[in-house]
Amino acid sequence: MTYLVTENCIKCKYTDCVEVCPVDCFYEGANMLVIHPDECIDCGVCVPECPAEAIVADNEPGATEAWLAINRKYAGLWPNIVSKKAPLGDADRENGRAGKAAELSPEPGEPEGVA
Repeated sequence: MTYLVTENCIKCKYTDCVEVCPVDCFYEGANMLVIHPDECIDCGVCVPECPAEAIVADNEPGATEAWLAINRKYAGLWPNIVSKKAPLGDADRENGRAGKAAELSPEPGEPEGVA
């Protein structure tokens, strides 16, 4: 089992989950985070920290093969994120909005130390 970041992270990008991850398996895109499925140790400490409830176990509803593929692909392309940052500006308004999957940006997030 592994944990995956799903659609509701898009355009929110809360990073509370990053702060508690003991193995630093989160990667940052321009408008969402992903978890590297091969680095995740299945501890689940990130799940209750996500205000958007966007993190699910790969055997739970909402964890599709498509989201597994997205997490795997972008964890190999985006920079690792190991500390909490401010969420995106419209995160609270975007939290819970349906139909955001098509809005996933393939662009990487900013490397640590870049503001």
